[in-house]
Amino acid sequence: MRKVNRNKDVNSVEAADNPEQSAQPVQPAQESAGSNSEPEDPGMFVLPGDPIGATEEFRAGDQTYESAGNIYATVTGTVKTTAEDRTIAVIPSTSTPPVLHRGDVVIGQVTGLRDSLVLVTIAGLSGATDRAIPDVGSAVIHVSNIKKAYVKDISREFGLFDIVKARIGDLKNMRLDTAEPELGVMKALCSRCRTAMTKDGSKLICPECNQVETRKMSTEYRTVAN
Repeated sequence: MRKVNRNKDVNSVEAADNPEQSAQPVQPAQESAGSNSEPEDPGMFVLPGDPIGATEEFRAGDQTYESAGNIYATVTGTVKTTAEDRTIAVIPSTSTPPVLHRGDVVIGQVTGLRDSLVLVTIAGLSGATDRAIPDVGSAVIHVSNIKKAYVKDISREFGLFDIVKARIGDLKNMRLDTAEPELGVMKALCSRCRTAMTKDGSKLICPECNQVETRKMSTEYRTVAN
């Protein structure tokens, strides 16, 4: 199980099989973790998307979500386990939820793809990812707001479980925009094996199965080839 550097800047959060089906919310940036059932040490500092345990050993508690047999953090905070009911949870670093405004930049996860829409569950406000976002439902990125160039195939720009950085363009309808260079996918999972993909120029390559894919990548994409 990967350990997270306590000194890591929370502002640099890392944050599809079937483009017609929705996925589980807020998650995932697993890095070919396998089925390791050991949790992060209680009290370990974690970021959104970090794996903290396995469903065969623990029940997902507050500020967590399940995906492919693993449990992940949805906020920045510390891991807490409860022996009585085998629950694992994350205690947020701060309890005060941020208030979202039009123009704010948020971090979220792709939970569904449609012909002209990307469904995103917001995990945190950029610059305040240690505070849980109130449940605002699904936000959307319309195909016209993905990038400044023409988008022919939306599945070449986003994939299920991608961690994205986007700006709120319409707060009432929760519409997001990723046209700016620093906005877009910050971390992508291989659509074939769900391993975190490595950036190599304008492409993404899976280090596990060598799958090559494309995304509307943020300039802050987290994993770069050597």
